[in-house]
Amino acid sequence: MILDRFQLEGKAAVVTGAGRGIGAAAALALAEAGTDVVLSARTEDQLTAVAERVEAAGRRAVVVPADLSDLDAVAGLADRARDAFGRLDIVVNNVGGTMPRPFLDTSPRVLEQAFHFNVATAHALLRAAVPLMLAGEGGSAVNISSAMGRLAGRGYVAYGTAKGALTHYTRLAAADLAPKIRVNAIAVGSVATSALDVVLQTEALKSAMESGTPLGRIGEPEDIAAAIVYLCSPAGGYVTGKIIEVDGGLQTPNLDLGLPDLTA
Repeated sequence: MILDRFQLEGKAAVVTGAGRGIGAAAALALAEAGTDVVLSARTEDQLTAVAERVEAAGRRAVVVPADLSDLDAVAGLADRARDAFGRLDIVVNNVGGTMPRPFLDTSPRVLEQAFHFNVATAHALLRAAVPLMLAGEGGSAVNISSAMGRLAGRGYVAYGTAKGALTHYTRLAAADLAPKIRVNAIAVGSVATSALDVVLQTEALKSAMESGTPLGRIGEPEDIAAAIVYLCSPAGGYVTGKIIEVDGGLQTPNLDLGLPDLTA
């Protein structure tokens, strides 16, 4: 049965940014496919709620509240998986993000912070996970990137640059870690998470984003979670170093921030 290739029975995963949105949906989807999960984010109450859903799906969950901008903390999640489950097979690097801002308000420090939070954190966790994956049957990593890593829009110089770097990091890491470890990324479009709350609560902005998306709707976290299960499971076993665009068909940004032309 083809659906058997999407099963992940007995595997163990780490999911960052797992308290809500894409991270929470990914953790639950992996659990439903058979995976035990280490869940990490800042807010313990949110993680506990997700852990209860993972356990309701019949899998084990470990809650690790942490500041994941701390590279030692994010790297330490690999050992938490080993200690709890005796293995680590899957990493989902979901933590990240940077608020848009005008070019002249984007200091070099802001750019450095965007790179740190979106790229260095992913590298810290994957680097710590690799020895555990190699000691087992191999593994799979999925980096959550963005359509803005390939599209051009005003206000996204820090965020888009960082996500573009994460995209190419994915290709390079995949080359380094083949054949036992596969590394892929998902370039997400506009997804209904807390990051879009302000936009989605404004009907005019929401309608503009929907009409600017070829599929005519905002994505759901489960749209991304389904792609994560595919990439981590035997169904995606011949895929590495690739960027899967789950973005509703975007070819241009679907939200104009209204930033004016610069003048002297």
